[in-house]
Amino acid sequence: MKKFIPVYVRVPIIFAMVFIALEFFIDSGDRPAFIKYPLVSLFLAVFIFLQIAIEIVVLAIDRVTYSLLTEEQKQKLAAAETWDFKDSKWYKKLKGFFNNSAPIEEEDSIILDHDYDGIKELDNVLPPWWVNLFYVCIAFGVVYLIYYHVLDGKSQAAEFDTEMAEAKLAVEEYKKTAKDLIDANSVTLLTEPADLAKGKEIFETNCVACHRPDAGGAIGPNLTDEYWLLGGGIKNVFHTITEGGRDGKGMVAWKGNLKPSEIQAVASYVLSLKGSNPKDPKEPQGDVWVEEEAAKPENAK
Repeated sequence: MKKFIPVYVRVPIIFAMVFIALEFFIDSGDRPAFIKYPLVSLFLAVFIFLQIAIEIVVLAIDRVTYSLLTEEQKQKLAAAETWDFKDSKWYKKLKGFFNNSAPIEEEDSIILDHDYDGIKELDNVLPPWWVNLFYVCIAFGVVYLIYYHVLDGKSQAAEFDTEMAEAKLAVEEYKKTAKDLIDANSVTLLTEPADLAKGKEIFETNCVACHRPDAGGAIGPNLTDEYWLLGGGIKNVFHTITEGGRDGKGMVAWKGNLKPSEIQAVASYVLSLKGSNPKDPKEPQGDVWVEEEAAKPENAK
């Protein structure tokens, strides 16, 4: 007897399902369970044997039963097993939902009296999906009108402004902890030994050619005294390293070679060298720099 799923498809599918279930429930590490555990292999062999045996027996019974049927019964059985996609109930419902126009054979019953040079008009109904969608749009329009124009609901522009404000706050919070988003206004002086060691490494790699290994100054100025050409303090030094020194005769901008966090580290290291008194330092250049907080009177408020 005809089956919806042939036996050569049904048997492997069932066997594969059992095999996958065993592999899922049995923890065998990095090797398959049927290799690590011989009993699993034995179970699978017995299972496939019984499965094939059952299919053979069922097939034999079907053939014997079919041979005992009369011709009329065989025709009825063949008609019952013949499945047509277009005859299914759900297909008819789906087709009716998208198009319930009268078939060609019944068009005579819905033809109108209009006649335009031999062209006639049918009185077919609109597709149900289109009509239902039209009703849904009307209902949506009513709800939209009441919510936004009667109840003063939040508009898309207001929602956008709220989300932008929240995003701006989130960005500001992120900038507080993102090392490579700092700038001359938000930079702070680093004092931890690990940060200063990192700054020293960057200084020895990029800065010694102009400032000497001890920062006493060569082509560039002495970085260990109190005199600064473009201002001292972490913010000014960070800005000078980032954007470069005086046009045409100052230090080049390092923002294209160093990350902001690296510039912060080397600037902090340079400031830690104040008063280190290198041998044969270069003469002072610029003006004495005094931190604003240090310059305030003790009784200032």
